Amino acid sequence: MPIDDSEIKKVLVVTAHPDDLDFMMGGTLKLWSNKGIELHYLICTNGDQGGFDSSIPRSEMPEIRQREQRAAGKVLGASSIEFLNYVDGHLEPTIELRKKIVAHIRKIQPDRMAIQSPERNWDRIGASHPDHLAAGEAAIQAVYPDSRNEFAFMDLLEQGLQPWKVREVWVASHTTPDHFVDITSTIEDKLNAIKAHESQIQDVPALEERVREWTTKTAELHGLPAGSHAEQFKIVNTD
Repeated sequence: MPIDDSEIKKVLVVTAHPDDLDFMMGGTLKLWSNKGIELHYLICTNGDQGGFDSSIPRSEMPEIRQREQRAAGKVLGASSIEFLNYVDGHLEPTIELRKKIVAHIRKIQPDRMAIQSPERNWDRIGASHPDHLAAGEAAIQAVYPDSRNEFAFMDLLEQGLQPWKVREVWVASHTTPDHFVDITSTIEDKLNAIKAHESQIQDVPALEERVREWTTKTAELHGLPAGSHAEQFKIVNTD
């Protein structure tokens, strides 16, 4: 069982691309912010390979996608959004990336983190973009052992970034989820956050239908009443 939300003050979300978190966990994030939990986003890539309009220079896409992510963050109640600006499609779970995530963990001091799965999901290959896997792997390595270990990246101590232990991690798109969240009350917020990523959407009605279908199937899987919507996660206790 996850830690009760009443004990959670801050959540740090680490994903590969702008829009990932809105698709994977937007409804859950809105529920948390509604409870007064601070949401902090760390986006690893600049998203420059996204979109459908070939007339837009690739050099302009990072600015567009960051603007869209900030708009989506306002919908869900994000307190902060930071971008590491790695090249889209080239993300790897390097020591450099790991260190940057550790630094952000120590800066934000979250009680809970939400990340992407570092394990490939063969049933939902779209959830297992190589950048997703890399972001998930680097994030979980940053949680354990590095962020809590004063001897890992000792130069961070000189910057005043003291060791910090994240109490639990929620993993989205995992092959064996063990927890679901009823997002029926926030499904419209999730959809509005997704629709803020205008450069990534060709057919808004079709996308809405697809997202509703995903979340309805998840709700049915967990025995929720007809008309419900849900998101699911793997919960990792870090003790």
